[in-house]
Amino acid sequence: MKKLLCILSVLVPFMTTPVKAEETNNKILVAYFSATGTTAGVAEKLANAIDADLFEIKPEQPYTSEDLNWQNDQSRSSVEMSDRNSRPQIVSKIEDISQYNIVFVGSPIWWGREPSIMDTFIESYDFTGKTVIPFVTSGSSDIGDYGANLQALAPNAKVLTGKRFPSNVTEEELKTWADEQI
Repeated sequence: MKKLLCILSVLVPFMTTPVKAEETNNKILVAYFSATGTTAGVAEKLANAIDADLFEIKPEQPYTSEDLNWQNDQSRSSVEMSDRNSRPQIVSKIEDISQYNIVFVGSPIWWGREPSIMDTFIESYDFTGKTVIPFVTSGSSDIGDYGANLQALAPNAKVLTGKRFPSNVTEEELKTWADEQI
Protein backbone atom coordinates (compact mmCIF):
# COMPACT_ATOMS: atom_id res chain seq x y z
CA MET A 1 0.00 0.00 0.00
CA LYS A 2 2.86 2.39 0.78
CA LYS A 3 4.34 1.76 -2.67
CA LEU A 4 1.00 2.48 -4.34
CA LEU A 5 0.61 5.76 -2.45
CA CYS A 6 4.16 6.73 -3.34
CA ILE A 7 3.57 6.03 -7.05
CA LEU A 8 0.26 7.91 -6.99
CA SER A 9 1.86 10.92 -5.32
CA VAL A 10 4.29 11.08 -8.22
CA LEU A 11 1.73 10.48 -11.02
CA VAL A 12 -1.27 12.52 -9.87
CA PRO A 13 0.30 15.95 -10.41
CA PHE A 14 1.04 15.01 -14.03
CA MET A 15 -2.48 13.71 -14.55
CA THR A 16 -4.19 16.87 -13.26
CA THR A 17 -1.93 19.59 -14.62
CA PRO A 18 -3.07 21.01 -17.99
CA VAL A 19 -0.68 20.34 -20.84
CA LYS A 20 0.92 23.54 -22.13
CA ALA A 21 1.88 24.18 -25.74
CA GLU A 22 5.59 24.23 -24.93
CA GLU A 23 5.28 20.78 -23.35
CA THR A 24 3.78 19.32 -26.53
CA ASN A 25 6.20 21.03 -28.93
CA ASN A 26 3.41 23.09 -30.46
CA LYS A 27 4.57 26.25 -32.15
CA ILE A 28 1.96 28.98 -31.93
CA LEU A 29 1.22 31.95 -34.15
CA VAL A 30 -1.08 34.89 -33.42
CA ALA A 31 -2.09 36.45 -36.75
CA TYR A 32 -4.30 39.51 -36.69
CA PHE A 33 -5.84 42.29 -38.73
CA SER A 34 -6.54 45.57 -36.98
CA ALA A 35 -8.11 48.58 -38.68
CA THR A 36 -8.05 50.95 -35.71
CA GLY A 37 -5.54 49.40 -33.29
CA THR A 38 -8.00 47.66 -30.96
CA THR A 39 -7.38 44.14 -32.25
CA ALA A 40 -3.64 44.83 -32.42
CA GLY A 41 -3.60 45.55 -28.68
CA VAL A 42 -5.44 42.33 -27.85
CA ALA A 43 -3.26 40.29 -30.24
CA GLU A 44 -0.06 41.65 -28.69
CA LYS A 45 -1.30 40.80 -25.18
CA LEU A 46 -2.29 37.30 -26.33
CA ALA A 47 1.04 36.62 -28.06
CA ASN A 48 2.92 37.82 -25.00
CA ALA A 49 0.74 35.79 -22.61
CA ILE A 50 1.27 32.51 -24.47
CA ASP A 51 4.77 33.14 -25.84
CA ALA A 52 3.62 32.99 -29.47
CA ASP A 53 4.94 34.55 -32.65
CA LEU A 54 2.99 37.61 -33.81
CA PHE A 55 2.04 38.46 -37.40
CA GLU A 56 0.09 41.49 -38.58
CA ILE A 57 -2.16 41.00 -41.60
CA LYS A 58 -1.64 44.29 -43.45
CA PRO A 59 -3.90 45.33 -46.32
CA GLU A 60 -2.19 46.44 -49.50
CA GLN A 61 -4.41 49.53 -49.36
CA PRO A 62 -4.74 50.68 -45.71
CA TYR A 63 -8.24 51.51 -44.47
CA THR A 64 -9.06 55.17 -43.86
CA SER A 65 -11.77 56.42 -41.52
CA GLU A 66 -13.95 57.03 -44.60
CA ASP A 67 -13.37 53.42 -45.70
CA LEU A 68 -14.60 52.21 -42.31
CA ASN A 69 -17.80 54.28 -42.24
CA TRP A 70 -20.37 51.53 -41.71
CA GLN A 71 -23.22 54.05 -42.14
CA ASN A 72 -22.17 54.72 -45.75
CA ASP A 73 -23.29 51.94 -48.11
CA GLN A 74 -20.60 53.07 -50.57
CA SER A 75 -17.67 52.99 -48.12
CA ARG A 76 -14.94 50.50 -48.94
CA SER A 77 -15.70 48.25 -45.97
CA SER A 78 -19.45 48.29 -46.73
CA VAL A 79 -18.83 47.32 -50.35
CA GLU A 80 -16.38 44.54 -49.38
CA MET A 81 -18.67 43.12 -46.74
CA SER A 82 -21.69 43.03 -49.06
CA ASP A 83 -19.69 40.88 -51.52
CA ARG A 84 -18.79 37.48 -50.00
CA ASN A 85 -16.26 37.01 -52.82
CA SER A 86 -14.34 40.19 -52.02
CA ARG A 87 -10.68 39.46 -51.27
CA PRO A 88 -8.67 42.57 -50.35
CA GLN A 89 -4.98 42.10 -51.08
CA ILE A 90 -2.48 41.56 -48.27
CA VAL A 91 0.93 43.24 -48.40
CA SER A 92 2.80 40.91 -46.04
CA LYS A 93 3.23 37.14 -46.04
CA ILE A 94 4.23 34.48 -43.53
CA GLU A 95 7.38 32.85 -44.87
CA ASP A 96 6.78 29.37 -43.45
CA ILE A 97 3.38 28.68 -41.95
CA SER A 98 4.16 24.95 -41.85
CA GLN A 99 6.16 25.53 -38.66
CA TYR A 100 2.97 26.39 -36.74
CA ASN A 101 0.39 23.87 -35.66
CA ILE A 102 -1.76 26.30 -33.65
CA VAL A 103 -2.82 29.59 -35.20
CA PHE A 104 -4.87 32.18 -33.33
CA VAL A 105 -6.58 34.42 -35.88
CA GLY A 106 -7.88 37.80 -34.74
CA SER A 107 -9.79 40.71 -36.19
CA PRO A 108 -12.67 43.04 -35.48
CA ILE A 109 -16.22 41.95 -36.32
CA TRP A 110 -17.75 43.79 -39.27
CA TRP A 111 -21.40 43.36 -40.20
CA GLY A 112 -21.64 40.27 -37.99
CA ARG A 113 -18.71 38.43 -39.57
CA GLU A 114 -14.97 38.54 -40.19
CA PRO A 115 -13.63 41.28 -42.47
CA SER A 116 -13.06 40.08 -46.04
CA ILE A 117 -9.29 40.45 -45.62
CA MET A 118 -9.45 37.55 -43.17
CA ASP A 119 -10.88 35.38 -45.93
CA THR A 120 -7.93 36.44 -48.11
CA PHE A 121 -5.55 35.44 -45.31
CA ILE A 122 -7.10 32.01 -44.69
CA GLU A 123 -7.22 31.18 -48.40
CA SER A 124 -3.55 32.18 -48.81
CA TYR A 125 -2.19 29.28 -46.76
CA ASP A 126 -2.55 25.55 -46.27
CA PHE A 127 -4.02 25.01 -42.81
CA THR A 128 -4.24 21.22 -43.17
CA GLY A 129 -3.84 19.58 -39.77
CA LYS A 130 -3.60 22.89 -37.92
CA THR A 131 -5.80 24.13 -35.11
CA VAL A 132 -7.19 27.57 -35.92
CA ILE A 133 -8.63 29.59 -33.05
CA PRO A 134 -10.46 32.81 -33.89
CA PHE A 135 -10.70 35.80 -31.57
CA VAL A 136 -12.41 39.08 -32.24
CA THR A 137 -12.73 42.53 -30.79
CA SER A 138 -15.96 44.42 -30.58
CA GLY A 139 -17.75 46.72 -28.22
CA SER A 140 -20.94 44.69 -28.40
CA SER A 141 -21.18 42.26 -31.34
CA ASP A 142 -20.55 38.61 -30.61
CA ILE A 143 -18.26 36.35 -32.65
CA GLY A 144 -21.17 35.13 -34.78
CA ASP A 145 -20.30 32.57 -37.47
CA TYR A 146 -16.61 33.49 -37.62
CA GLY A 147 -15.42 29.97 -36.77
CA ALA A 148 -17.84 28.31 -39.18
CA ASN A 149 -16.85 30.73 -41.95
CA LEU A 150 -13.15 30.01 -41.43
CA GLN A 151 -13.82 26.27 -41.31
CA ALA A 152 -15.47 26.49 -44.74
CA LEU A 153 -12.38 28.29 -46.08
CA ALA A 154 -9.94 25.88 -44.42
CA PRO A 155 -11.78 22.53 -44.49
CA ASN A 156 -8.72 20.47 -43.52
CA ALA A 157 -8.06 22.47 -40.36
CA LYS A 158 -9.65 22.12 -36.96
CA VAL A 159 -11.30 25.51 -36.46
CA LEU A 160 -12.59 26.25 -32.98
CA THR A 161 -15.53 28.53 -32.15
CA GLY A 162 -13.39 31.32 -30.71
CA LYS A 163 -14.32 34.25 -28.50
CA ARG A 164 -14.95 38.01 -28.48
CA PHE A 165 -12.84 40.24 -26.25
CA PRO A 166 -13.14 43.87 -25.19
CA SER A 167 -10.11 46.11 -25.69
CA ASN A 168 -9.38 46.12 -21.95
CA VAL A 169 -8.98 42.34 -21.62
CA THR A 170 -5.96 41.43 -19.50
CA GLU A 171 -3.05 39.17 -20.41
CA GLU A 172 -4.07 36.86 -17.57
CA GLU A 173 -7.61 36.51 -18.98
CA LEU A 174 -6.22 35.82 -22.44
CA LYS A 175 -3.76 33.24 -21.11
CA THR A 176 -6.49 31.42 -19.20
CA TRP A 177 -8.67 31.32 -22.30
CA ALA A 178 -5.82 30.27 -24.60
CA ASP A 179 -4.73 27.49 -22.25
CA GLU A 180 -8.29 26.12 -22.39
CA GLN A 181 -8.11 26.07 -26.19
CA ILE A 182 -4.77 24.34 -26.57
